[in-house]
Amino acid sequence: MNKLYTGVLYVFLSAAGFGVMSIFAIYAYGAGASVSTLLFLRFLLAALLFFGWMALKREPLGITKKQGIALFCLGGVLYTLQSLSFFSSVQYIPASLAGLLLYTFPVYVTVLNYFVNKEALRKQTIGAILLSLAGLVMVLGLSFDGVQPLGVVLALAAAAFYAIYFIVGNRVVSGLSPYVTSAYVSLFAACSTFGLALRDGGPDFGFGMQGWLALGGIVLFSTILAMACLFRGIQLIGSTRASVLSTLEPVVTIGFSALLFGERLGMLQLLGGCAVLLGAVWIVRSQGKQAEDSVEA
Repeated sequence: MNKLYTGVLYVFLSAAGFGVMSIFAIYAYGAGASVSTLLFLRFLLAALLFFGWMALKREPLGITKKQGIALFCLGGVLYTLQSLSFFSSVQYIPASLAGLLLYTFPVYVTVLNYFVNKEALRKQTIGAILLSLAGLVMVLGLSFDGVQPLGVVLALAAAAFYAIYFIVGNRVVSGLSPYVTSAYVSLFAACSTFGLALRDGGPDFGFGMQGWLALGGIVLFSTILAMACLFRGIQLIGSTRASVLSTLEPVVTIGFSALLFGERLGMLQLLGGCAVLLGAVWIVRSQGKQAEDSVEA
């Protein structure tokens, strides 16, 4: 399969994995799990599974000091800051608005890549991002009643941290396998989220079986699969295209919410989902044509 479309498939799988995470989380919260405990266990178990898999495959685990610092920034700093910013923002503004503001991160990624990695800021890329964001407005919906500026700032900060996560990840994964990257990111994130759990009185493991099953889904699908596929996708197609394609995630979330919780999708939401997918296809086709033109030249 073509390298570009293989990368697209990996990013779509990643988006699907991340998209169902909130579905699993609803079941876990219903069983009595706390946010900090759920995050800590998610990354701890994911790290153990990643390292166990690599040990079984006898894949080298060694990293350089520079790579270790970068991986710590990815898992221990950026992911933690992104999560704290986003979950704090929904205390001040509607979750739909917070979600939309978070998914402005492809714009930040594109602009940062333009200045940092000297990637061309093509009209097709800008158009695809705008189309995807317009689709997200329709999919997520907006409620502007009682909007507080602090919530908007926190949501935009979450988007900025996520964009930097993509940029740093793009630099790190070039020299490491997706499994090594995911393992260390999970390990460092587990350390940070353990600190959050201690702040909340320590991890609480007393939730019900439904919570443990939901946690298993989060670990296997929304962490192991999603993280490994994301880093592999970034390796193949770059952070700009991966960030645009990742906007499929909220569409997946809404689809599963409708299927499992009986939430009906309106025509506007369906049109928005189509716009998100059309924007993703547009960016892939334009980048694919650019690659072909480069080869011919």
